Amino acid sequence: MKLGAFSISLAVKDIQQSNSFYENLGFSKLGGNIDHKWVILKNGSAIIGLFQGMFEGNIITFNPGWDEDAKNFDPYDDVRVIQEHLKSCGIHLTTEANMSTTGPAHITLTDPDGNQILIDQHR
Repeated sequence: MKLGAFSISLAVKDIQQSNSFYENLGFSKLGGNIDHKWVILKNGSAIIGLFQGMFEGNIITFNPGWDEDAKNFDPYDDVRVIQEHLKSCGIHLTTEANMSTTGPAHITLTDPDGNQILIDQHR
């Protein structure tokens, strides 16, 4: 199963302060809009998203069909294929993609230790 690019999405209290902190660690902007309280940063193949006021807790994120530079790659496993596989393994999904659609969609699940996982397809 190909999950695509991996990142961690951090719920931050002060987007400006957190952005400066991670820039000092060598991260640079990959995407987002800091004025809208979210930014995606990259250092080598490490990707982090900083989000202020959008969700509680940190989230492990995968982006099917995207590489570490947010560029499309093929072939990839559509999020709906991933959804069906996870369900066939008995994994409970907290949010499911609509199986009658194509293109962008997402699913969410929680691992056995309570960590949130987002599989977010943008294409």
